Amino acid sequence: MSAKDCGNHGEKRRKLFRRIFAGILIFLFLVLVTILIVWAVLRPSKPRIVLQDVTVYAFNTSVPNFLTSNFQVTFSIRNPNDKIGIYYDRLDIYASYRNQQITLRTRIPPNYQGHKEINVWSPNIYGTSVPVAPYNALSLGQDQSAGAVMMMIKMDGRVRFKVGTFISGRYHLYVRCPAYIELGSKTAGVIVGENSVKYSMLVSCSVSL
Repeated sequence: MSAKDCGNHGEKRRKLFRRIFAGILIFLFLVLVTILIVWAVLRPSKPRIVLQDVTVYAFNTSVPNFLTSNFQVTFSIRNPNDKIGIYYDRLDIYASYRNQQITLRTRIPPNYQGHKEINVWSPNIYGTSVPVAPYNALSLGQDQSAGAVMMMIKMDGRVRFKVGTFISGRYHLYVRCPAYIELGSKTAGVIVGENSVKYSMLVSCSVSL
């Protein structure tokens, strides 16, 4: 075989590889376009979350600039989509006061929420002798003297959406739920145990992805 024949053979092989590569790219492009069209038509909506109630077991600032707290928070989580499921891969819940975290993070076990489903979660969040910034400790003492404290119950996590057999990439989920607790009056809540009071909230939470 001449050198010219070998050159022609190599050129044909390179053209074949280029065609195969181009075909794969076109196929992947069509698949991606199809997914985007389906995604746009279905228009996935964020989960709708309501803070239903907060049960206060402990909220003690007897030690200066240190806070011990224990709450049970109940959420109603609704998937508003009729054709899209939601995977909650990771979700941490905690409380903050004036942008300072005052409890440890409690993790919700991973779960899947089907179309139009409503889930109810009631995790406990707590913190023992958590140091509080001096300016926040002062404000907290003033709020307690006034008989009411405004906290923020937060969720941070990762979610995925499922459309048919297609599962999206992970999205960062941010949830913020204001909780106004009238600690100065037990008549504002329901006594559920010794020194434990349940306060009804029914607050719509801010949800962003």
